[in-house]
Amino acid sequence: MQCRICERGCHITEGKQGACHHYSKQGGEIREIYPNRYLQVGPIFIETMPMLHFYPGGRFLQVTTTGCNFNCQGCISAVIVQQMDPASAALITLTADEIIDEALKQDCIGITFVLNDPLASFYTFLELACRAKKKGLLVGCSSNAYFTEESLEKLLPYLDFINIGMKGISDSAYQACGASSAVPVLRNLNKIYEHGVHVEVSCMFRCDNREEVLVLSKYIGAISRHIPFQLMRFIPFGDADPDLEPSIQEAEELCKELRANLDYVYLFNSAGSEDINSYCPGCGELIALRDFYGPMGAINREPGMISILTRENQCPGCGRPFIFTGQAFAPEDEEDSSFTGGYPFTRSLEMMEAILICMGVQDKNKVLQVWEKMLQKDSILPPHKFFQDLDSYIAIISWFGIIVAEEAKAEKLAAYMQEKIDLIRTHLEGVKERPGVYYAMGKPLFCIKGERLENQLVEVAGGISINRELTNEGRPGRRVAVEQINRLNPQYIFTSTFTASSLDEFYAECLRVGMDVEAVAKRRIFAHPAPGWDFGSPRWILGLMNIANILHPEIFHFDIEEEARYFYQEFYGLDFNVREINRSFSHPHRYWHWNDNKA
Repeated sequence: MQCRICERGCHITEGKQGACHHYSKQGGEIREIYPNRYLQVGPIFIETMPMLHFYPGGRFLQVTTTGCNFNCQGCISAVIVQQMDPASAALITLTADEIIDEALKQDCIGITFVLNDPLASFYTFLELACRAKKKGLLVGCSSNAYFTEESLEKLLPYLDFINIGMKGISDSAYQACGASSAVPVLRNLNKIYEHGVHVEVSCMFRCDNREEVLVLSKYIGAISRHIPFQLMRFIPFGDADPDLEPSIQEAEELCKELRANLDYVYLFNSAGSEDINSYCPGCGELIALRDFYGPMGAINREPGMISILTRENQCPGCGRPFIFTGQAFAPEDEEDSSFTGGYPFTRSLEMMEAILICMGVQDKNKVLQVWEKMLQKDSILPPHKFFQDLDSYIAIISWFGIIVAEEAKAEKLAAYMQEKIDLIRTHLEGVKERPGVYYAMGKPLFCIKGERLENQLVEVAGGISINRELTNEGRPGRRVAVEQINRLNPQYIFTSTFTASSLDEFYAECLRVGMDVEAVAKRRIFAHPAPGWDFGSPRWILGLMNIANILHPEIFHFDIEEEARYFYQEFYGLDFNVREINRSFSHPHRYWHWNDNKA
C-alpha cells in the first residue's frame, strides 16, 4: 500500500514502516505509529522559529515530535530526527486539547510545529491544527513541504503561516536528501501562497550551491518579491564536510545579490551580521533591529519599533509599503527564562551526547538514557545551563557515568580535565597582571554573554573577561556598541569556534567598525585550532590550555598539538586531524560513527 502523506510515496506492506519510520500499514490503512507523542512543548517568540514578517514578537507555543521524511547531510536537528527514539520516555503523550489548553495558559496567540517536520506526525498535527483554529489560535509550521496534493489539501484550511525549508531548486538537491524531485515543493509553494497562507522561505547556502540559491531566488521573486527569504549559512554538523561552510562575509555578499530578485532577504547562522535586520528596500531605512539567537533563530531588540510600523505597514522614511502580516507585539521581557525552545534545544541534546562519546560510550541507548533523565520535568539541572560552569561540568561527567553505569570511563575523563584545571589555577596563584579579554562570536560586535563557558575559560586561564561588563543578556549573546568595547580596551580578542570567520576578515571588520583597542592595534586576535574547543564538548579543555598559553606565555608552555593528539587517542581512539573536524559538538570528526555492533 502506498503512503500518500509525502511525495516519497513509500510502498508499505502489512506491519512494515515507511522511510521516515513513523507510519505503518495496519489493517489495510496507513497509520501513524506514535500519535500525540511530543518531545518538547513550550512558548517561544516567533522569530526563533524563525518567522520574521508574521505577528512580530508574537508568543507561540512550539510543539516538536521526532522523525523526518528527509535525511539531509549535516542536519541541525539530527539528534531529534535520526537519533531520538520516538518510543522514548523523553516524549510525553498529550491530546490536541491538552496542547491547546497549554497554549492558552501560556498566553500564546498560536501554535507552531518546529524542529522536526510535521510530515513525520501528519495526523497528529492535522488534528491539532483543526482544533486550534476552532479555539481562535493561529497555526503554522516549518516544513520541507514535500506534501502530496492530498495531504496538503487536508492541511491548508487550518494553516496560517509556514516556513518552507527548501533544499534548492534542482532535482539533485532533493535527491541528496532522499527525495526524487524538486517539483512537488515548487508546486506546493505556489499553491500555499495562492491560498493566502503567510509564506517565508529558507534555504541553506553552502560553498557548492551559490548559483542554485540565486536561481531559486529568481523563482520565488517571480511569485512575489515580498516573500521573505532566509539565507541559512551552512554550519557543518554530523558527517558534513567542513569545507562546505561559507564565511559570514561570503554569505553577506550573496545576500546583496539576492536582493536584486527579492525585497526581504535575511541572513541566519551568522552572529553579528546586520543582514538579520529589516531595512526598507526603497530607501534603506532600518525597520527592525534583531540579533542572532542561536542556530536558525533571531530575536527582536527593539520590538516597539516594529509595533509602530505594523500599524501602517509603510516605511517611516520614504512611505514605501513594508509588508508585515498581523500586529506586532512588544514583550516586556524578551529574555523570559520560560522561553526554552528553538534550535538551542537540539544543541543541548548534542552537548549531552558529546560528553558520553568523549567518555567512550558506543551504545546509543545509553545516550537515550541520559536524555530521558535530563528531560524529565523534575530534573535538577535544566538543559543547556549546566554546561556553563567548569566545575559543575566536571561533576556532570561523573553523574552521567553513574546514569549509564560507566563510572570508570567518566572518572577517567573527569580526572584528566580536573588535573589540567588545577594545574593552571595553581600556576596562576599570586599572579596580579591579568589582561582584559574580549570574546566575540561571528563578527566583532557580537558579544558572547558574560556568564557563558567561553568567558569562564578566559578567567581560569588568567584573564579578565570584559564580556561580563558588556552584557548579561541574549542567547548566546548580543550585539554591542563599539564605543563600549573601546572604553574597556581589551588587550586580547578571541573568536568563538562555533561560527566561521577568518582572522583576516575579522581583523578587517574590526577596523571597519572603528574598534580602537590594544588587541586590534597589536593584532592579538585569536581563534582556536579546531571547532569545539571552547564550548559544547569536553574538548574545551584543549581550548583552556590554548588560552593559557596565549595570555601567559611566561608561565604556560602546553604543546597544544601534542595535547590534542593525546586527547583524541585517549578518549576517542582516533588520530587528531583538524581537516576532518566540523562544527558538530558531539562527533569528534566527520567520519566518526556509532559502533553498530554495540548500538
